[in-house]
Amino acid sequence: MTRAVVVIDGEHYAPVVRDALAALPYEVTGVWMAGGTEKLRGGEDYGVPVVEDFRGADVVVDLSDEPVMSATKRFRLASDVLAQGLPYVGPDFRFDPPVFEPFPLPSIAVIGTGKRVGKTAVTGHVARRLAREREVVVVAMGRGGPAEPEVIESAPTVAELLELSRTGRHAASDHLETAVAAGVVTIGCRRAGGGLAGMVTASNVSAGARLAAARSPEVVVFDGSGAAIPPVAADSRILVVGPGQDATAHLNAYRVLISDVVVALDRPDADAIRAIKEVPVLQVELRLRPLEPLAGRRTAVFTTGAAPTGHLDADVVAVSQNLADRARLRDDLDGVDADVYLIEVKAAAIDVVAETAAQRGVDVVLAVNDVVSDELDEVLAELVPEVARV
Repeated sequence: MTRAVVVIDGEHYAPVVRDALAALPYEVTGVWMAGGTEKLRGGEDYGVPVVEDFRGADVVVDLSDEPVMSATKRFRLASDVLAQGLPYVGPDFRFDPPVFEPFPLPSIAVIGTGKRVGKTAVTGHVARRLAREREVVVVAMGRGGPAEPEVIESAPTVAELLELSRTGRHAASDHLETAVAAGVVTIGCRRAGGGLAGMVTASNVSAGARLAAARSPEVVVFDGSGAAIPPVAADSRILVVGPGQDATAHLNAYRVLISDVVVALDRPDADAIRAIKEVPVLQVELRLRPLEPLAGRRTAVFTTGAAPTGHLDADVVAVSQNLADRARLRDDLDGVDADVYLIEVKAAAIDVVAETAAQRGVDVVLAVNDVVSDELDEVLAELVPEVARV
């Protein structure tokens, strides 16, 4: 039978717990005391040993309850259990650990706590930095990715992105944005769905990983999608935490536990993160960088979020943060009079902004977000093994 360690608390009488244990469809090998003392008299007999950890279990079953185990504490415990590769089961819930397929080459994954947290910028930074000394391939997955993994050999131009868009493709898909940002060979994949712990419902990332391995690069960077984690057993992971997000809330603690570095755009609660796992916690900034000189021209800037423009060599006449809201974006475009549109490759950047620019005869310059951080470069060398596994 499936072996279970059962989470109990001292708010239940021991006879009640014993009967509940006997009714479980598992071989109960031990109980783990979550806390509570109200019903404990001392010397309780649960019929199985009280254990200090979950070693030897195939599943962890929770028979505890409020007030000992609040929702916050349960998510924290669930994170610990999932990080050990075990399912965590309760009376009306079940969490299964994400499954990561083996990968033979040196690899690193960049994952996030949500959508638009700066993850692609970090992926681009990591890929560019590693590419100074190694051959790098990026495997990126997105909700608008291709039905079959596709290899992007070089950064696409605006004209090429427009051509894709006009065929009905999502021309700002994650892998296209990553190819622009990273400047290395990028393999585009798709995914659908995302669980609380980051597991995807369906994806073709495995096929994309095989394509990457067949090229025999020195390192492969796997780019996550939103809060979904690439289903590949990377050698190490960087967790990117967006502005205003809690890196320890809910099953984000699981993401911390399976990561080796935490990167935050806001001032992070480093103590809370390190209470989960002792990892480097870095605060970084993002800086918008045009891929072509603007030369002081009248420029309209289009992004999905706040992006300071004071450093740009341009006369900035308008700023829109509505790339992800087509209705508002079109309203913004109605009032724009500029010589250049500077756009991030996200959301409606191509099918709305670049298409409007083409109709109006306005130049388009693509932009990426650079990561400003000396510390990140210092830790990168420790994250990727030097040679492939045999």
